[in-house]
Formats: sequence, C-alpha cells, structure tokens
Amino acid sequence: MKANRKKLKLAMARACMNTADLVKKSAMPRPTVNSVIIGRDVRPATIGKIARALDVDVTDILEVEE
Repeated sequence: MKANRKKLKLAMARACMNTADLVKKSAMPRPTVNSVIIGRDVRPATIGKIARALDVDVTDILEVEE
C-alpha cells in the first residue's frame, strides 16, 4: 500500500503537523514515517497508524490503484 503524497501532506497540514510531530504521534520510527511520506510501498498497518495519528480515514490518504 502506498500513501498519496499530496493527500498525506494536506492531512498533515490540516492537523498542523510536521514530520517530527507525526513520528511522535504515530509512535513509529522516523525512517518508516519517511517511507510513507515519500510514497514507498508499506504494510497496511503502517498506513493505518499514520491515518490514526492524523485523525483521518485511511482511504483519505491512500494512493488510488487502478
């Protein structure tokens, strides 16, 4: 699963979070959070933790695969 970079950055802006804030709130290592932010393929649970930390539905930040 991949996060859509634009949607993720928008969700971070709405939550008034930078990367350091997201690392802290998601309780995940910085390299893992960075992988999500740059759009690498990550496990579903990782995307779920990021969505929870941002208080959004996971579908709000997912890359749409066709």
